Amino acid sequence: MKKRISVASAKAKGRELQKWTAQKISDITGIKCGKDELIESREMGQSGADIKLIGIAQKVFPFSVEAKRCEKIKLSKFIEQAKSNQKEGTDWLLITRRSNEKAVISIDAEVFFKLYEKIIDSKNEGKIFKNNSYRKEL
Repeated sequence: MKKRISVASAKAKGRELQKWTAQKISDITGIKCGKDELIESREMGQSGADIKLIGIAQKVFPFSVEAKRCEKIKLSKFIEQAKSNQKEGTDWLLITRRSNEKAVISIDAEVFFKLYEKIIDSKNEGKIFKNNSYRKEL
């Protein structure tokens, strides 16, 4: 039988995922993260999304982030929590991680496809695909 980790250890792992997530958001946006910064990992026990995004940080990264570090991924329950903590004008984003595995992000499928369409359009490749000229390359 597997030994359960202590509550303190579980919370520490959760904080670690939150801080890692805040740092990743900081890295891609160029906005500082940390205590009293525009991007901050929310302290355990506080209500709201797990990552605080203030002002320009929220505009640049328009997601309400919920982070879950556990062995049993209860996706529907976690998504409901992410939705309940969703700030107006943002989309929910759930990041989960199990031991010895990489973190996984879940978002609404429609949001994902809109984001991907913007990526393609920003590279001007969208025009290639939208007018079927990609067939010439096949």
